[in-house]
Amino acid sequence: MQHDEIALRIEAFDHANGGGVGCYKDKGAYHLYLLETEAPIARLMPTGEGDEVRLGYWSHRCKWEDIDDSGGIAMPLNDALVFIANEGIFWIWT
Repeated sequence: MQHDEIALRIEAFDHANGGGVGCYKDKGAYHLYLLETEAPIARLMPTGEGDEVRLGYWSHRCKWEDIDDSGGIAMPLNDALVFIANEGIFWIWT
């Protein structure tokens, strides 16, 4: 994982919540995956507005998709991490 501010905050959130999630950066997005199985969990794409990120999940089509049909959901990083931790759609493939 590259150690920029977003990566460090993702790592700190994971550590504070028991660990088990890895992260890598690819094409400007942060990809979260389960360390044990390497199953994809979520994609966080910075929007360029503060620490806001757009959320993506790994779909049954074997690709990243938006949470909704109207351009996706964007929220501050900390809110996004809590949302991911508590929403089942991100954990289907794990």
